[in-house]
Amino acid sequence: MTQSPASRTLDLVRRYYAAFNEGDAGGMLVLLTEDVRHDINEGETQRGVEAFRAFLQRMDAHYRERAEDLALMASGDGTRAAAEFVIHGEYLKTDPGLPEARGQRYVIPVGAFFEVREGRIARVTNYYNLAEWSRQVQG
Repeated sequence: MTQSPASRTLDLVRRYYAAFNEGDAGGMLVLLTEDVRHDINEGETQRGVEAFRAFLQRMDAHYRERAEDLALMASGDGTRAAAEFVIHGEYLKTDPGLPEARGQRYVIPVGAFFEVREGRIARVTNYYNLAEWSRQVQG
């Protein structure tokens, strides 16, 4: 039985978060288009898989995170998807411009939106409440 476009997209996004939770940057990157657009929460838009790789390396240096309670939705044609989840994280090393890191733990809800093209993720847009994250890490 052939999967519907929506089911294929949901599987793609599940694999993306499974790789995220395993700390498998390579597993995440292989799911992206070469020209992937990455809209960083309250930040800039970056383009390309190499920019995404650099972003993941920076995040890994400063944070340890796991996405839990994942809920996914996809459009019928499979070109768009949304995810809602809770990030459980630890702030490992001070990220420039943010509060000082002392191993603080945080739990914040996140919304993410995806565009899919030819079976790969072409856009990732993440939203979370940065003020709430700051409140949690500042104690």
